[in-house]
Amino acid sequence: MPKSSDIRVIDAQLFILPVELRIPLKFGNQVLTSVKCARVRVRVRTKDGIEAEGWGETPLSVAWVWPSQLDYTEREERLVDFCRASGKALQGLDVSGHPLEIGMDFISSILPQLKSVHDTQHGDAPPLPYLAALVAFSPYDIAIHDAFGNLHGKSVFSLLGSEWLNRDLAYYLEPKEPFNGRYPGDYLVSAANQLPVWHLVGGLDALDRSELEGNEPNDGYPVLLRDWIRQDGLNCLKVKLRGTDFEWDCRRLESIGTIAVEEGVDWLSADFNCTVTDPGYVNDALDRLARDSPLTYEKLLYVEQPFPYDLAANQIDVHSVSKRKPLYMDESAHDWNYVRMGRELGWTGVALKTCKTLSGALLSLCWAKANNMGLMVQDLTNPMLAQLPHVQLAAHAGTIMGVESNSMQFYPEESLPEAKIHPGLFKRDKGVLKLSSLGNTGFGYRLDEIKRELPHGEI
Repeated sequence: MPKSSDIRVIDAQLFILPVELRIPLKFGNQVLTSVKCARVRVRVRTKDGIEAEGWGETPLSVAWVWPSQLDYTEREERLVDFCRASGKALQGLDVSGHPLEIGMDFISSILPQLKSVHDTQHGDAPPLPYLAALVAFSPYDIAIHDAFGNLHGKSVFSLLGSEWLNRDLAYYLEPKEPFNGRYPGDYLVSAANQLPVWHLVGGLDALDRSELEGNEPNDGYPVLLRDWIRQDGLNCLKVKLRGTDFEWDCRRLESIGTIAVEEGVDWLSADFNCTVTDPGYVNDALDRLARDSPLTYEKLLYVEQPFPYDLAANQIDVHSVSKRKPLYMDESAHDWNYVRMGRELGWTGVALKTCKTLSGALLSLCWAKANNMGLMVQDLTNPMLAQLPHVQLAAHAGTIMGVESNSMQFYPEESLPEAKIHPGLFKRDKGVLKLSSLGNTGFGYRLDEIKRELPHGEI
């Protein structure tokens, strides 16, 4: 029986916001120097004719969503084009319900059709990855959740129970039995007003002055790791590794571990960038670290996604790795089905991202918690509005340790209008982010107070 609170989307607009990085960021074998952010506005209506609008935003990070030898510009243009196509399809979607229901119906039925048409239009060129398609749709999904909250005068994460949803989790998740009569709200925690924050140590980042090349930015923001730790009071460092150079990876972990010990940093994680195909590589690195740098090994909280994106095509048994340290899926955890597959292969946790859609992230969260898997919420270097749903997902998920947030490292100036309203979400202070500035409805953007000029809207 439909609920009176149900909505349908009646309009969508897309705004493309280009962003330049102050220092390059390496994803696998790709180096990112700029990104286009997709900001969208949707308008929704109830069957009684009540309307509201909502906003969502996601960086269209081509290097992350589509690692390929295909020309970067071509990949980016196709990703932006698919984002436009998603908005047009959403406008014509005759579906009403809760935002999670609208989002999941779109992902299950419309997104595959759009992707098939898109791939056919590009002939013999490589197909758009499923991850890229999810990221292109995600700002719309986020915006629908925001609009629903604004319409009902409540925060997004308070609207995930039986009184708002028409379908319980058993409609989506398997096996059904544990999820009968249960809803996403049953798996969320009460949000704290601040979260521990993780700093990304990129593969190109200089660790000390001897590694500086002389072309680093002189813009008032730190460049060296120790300076970041001291300025922001950091207590959690995520270390990007190569996964293809064993000696470099081991030395990198040991060097950063030494800095962590000297600077009083408690936690590290290791991200092998999806480039490893043999668990022995990771095992040998961990065993060497335990032998040669036991204090660093003790600080290593978890290992993130050493193995390829495509989990179905690379079903590697990873139990030997997860016996040493918790092993978290990220790029390969497209949805809860992949999380289930990963658990069978030996993965022990999952890193959620709003850029894969909030609706999908919520289902993955519920399946993972019901199956005793740990949770993290990882960044896509989210600036501007994209930062707010990202941090709130972490605050309500109950993660292993806070949230990753690194846009202030790579393009802090781009978020200044939003930071004026939400300073605690865009500046890491004493190792935490603070959520106290959030408004009471939707994602609490307080958009009418943010002074940002937008480009001409599309669609």
